[in-house]
Amino acid sequence: MSASPEAAPEPGPAPHILLVEDSETQALELRLLLEQNGFAVARAATAEAALDHLNRELPDLVVADYHLPGMNGDELTRQMRLSLRTRALPLLMLTGAREGERQGLESGADAYVAKSDDRDLLVLRIRALLRERGKSASAKSVTGKSATGEAVAGEAPGAAGFRRGRVLVIDGSATYRTFLAGLLGQEGHAVTTADGPADALAALDQEGEPFDCVTLDLLSPSYDGLELCRAVDARRTTRADGAGFHLVGISGSTPAKDFLVRAYAAGADDVVAKSDAEVLALRVRGLVRRRLLEEDDRRIAGAFGARERAVERARAEAEAAEARASLADALEQANTDLATANRRLTEAQAKLVQAAKMASLGELVAGIAHEINNPLAFILAHQGTVERLLGELPAPADERGARGLAKARDRVGAMRMGLTRIQDLVLNLRKFSRLDEGERALVNVPEAIETVLALIQHKLGTGIGVERDFAGRAEIRCTPALLNQVVMNILSNAADAMPEGGTIRIATRSSEETDEIRISDTGPGIPEGLREKIFEPFFTTKPVGSGTGLGLAIAYSVVQAHSGVLSVETAPGGGACFVIGIPRQAVDA
Repeated sequence: MSASPEAAPEPGPAPHILLVEDSETQALELRLLLEQNGFAVARAATAEAALDHLNRELPDLVVADYHLPGMNGDELTRQMRLSLRTRALPLLMLTGAREGERQGLESGADAYVAKSDDRDLLVLRIRALLRERGKSASAKSVTGKSATGEAVAGEAPGAAGFRRGRVLVIDGSATYRTFLAGLLGQEGHAVTTADGPADALAALDQEGEPFDCVTLDLLSPSYDGLELCRAVDARRTTRADGAGFHLVGISGSTPAKDFLVRAYAAGADDVVAKSDAEVLALRVRGLVRRRLLEEDDRRIAGAFGARERAVERARAEAEAAEARASLADALEQANTDLATANRRLTEAQAKLVQAAKMASLGELVAGIAHEINNPLAFILAHQGTVERLLGELPAPADERGARGLAKARDRVGAMRMGLTRIQDLVLNLRKFSRLDEGERALVNVPEAIETVLALIQHKLGTGIGVERDFAGRAEIRCTPALLNQVVMNILSNAADAMPEGGTIRIATRSSEETDEIRISDTGPGIPEGLREKIFEPFFTTKPVGSGTGLGLAIAYSVVQAHSGVLSVETAPGGGACFVIGIPRQAVDA
């Protein structure tokens, strides 16, 4: 005598069951049976519809027929086991075939019941599965919460919704294209077809989820298969969201070796004979599954990695709390020593970079002085001779000669102006570096600032105006090269902050104790939260490759070396205002 399933009803809310059955008659019969035994039932006629349902709502258990239109029951089971979201969901397989149990269980089903078995056995198996899995017998929503607001058991945090593999089939033959699309569709893939290069490349260029696999007929008479293969392969490198799809070439029954070499050189990852459609379907299935598994692995690593990190942080905090309770003084001293060592290391690194930059600048100036000054003096001497001789020439009798002589004199004068500008540039470089003046000396502040402005004129251009207010002492005692570098770094940052143009104001002020240089701009300013960080070595708000993060750190170090203060505040116009304060020396000599 069979046990009655109604003798041991499950307490609490009705467990939610998803029934996947294409037969209307059998679906109605099973639904009535399950509802009479206290289960809430939702029905899907196909495996594809079941996957859509699983994306919207997670049941407590899935009952699926093995024989379904399109994707069959064992492929539905494999797809469910690929997803982190449905990996632990119990699944009961129904079939009448002799091999159904082996096939169903091999694909990942938790239990098997033949359609010819007693219906009470089906109910008992369902209740046993629910009891084994520890389900709470309440409906679960897609958010992973039960009706009481508790997290769904078995669903990892951050699990993504179920998705089908996307396959693009490119074939000039409508018959084979339809056949292959139907074959891959039975595997559960979302298939897009294209009959030639235009449709194929348009499909690859569309926005949205990228394809997981692309099949391409390499021997189609309607297009050049190898050329199209190269074009499809190029999409993997030029379009970020399309990168990573597998490209499978389809050839004749027995492709020659030289053809295979050309196919692989064109970008194909695999070449399959057209007659081996089932082999092609198996390979595509494996490729797509591997990609889905890799995506799930990344999600698992992210979700559980975050959980592990949280556990590690909690454990470390607990251990640190215990250590602080017994060794508070020692820990505080260790932290202080570590912070001091780290600060000294970053400062030493910044100073090394600064020294290297100044040494390179010295070599550059020396090279420029050696390579340019001598030939420049030679050219200037000859230019003066030519200009003098042209001035001594008598005026020609004819008008054409007079015009030519006047034009020559004008050109020689213009040459003198250009050569003089080169002389000034070299002189400014030497003034800026002052590598031969490592000791502190009296520096003319307006002259030093004008030298720096001349050197960065290319950054200022015509869109940035400079206002000067030199009301402070004209000369202060400092290291010339380092002061020039501080002013240049601040002015360069001000220019970078105003790409559309603006105004830079430079003012000097003096008191009995301090000489100040104030440099302000009309840019966006510096947020309050970043003002403590901008002087840290290697901190920068510029894009990657646009700054080293050392400019202000070096400037800060230089001002500190002068026993001064470098600070930032909000300018009257809303931009940034950097204040360089240098204390007066005891002896002004």
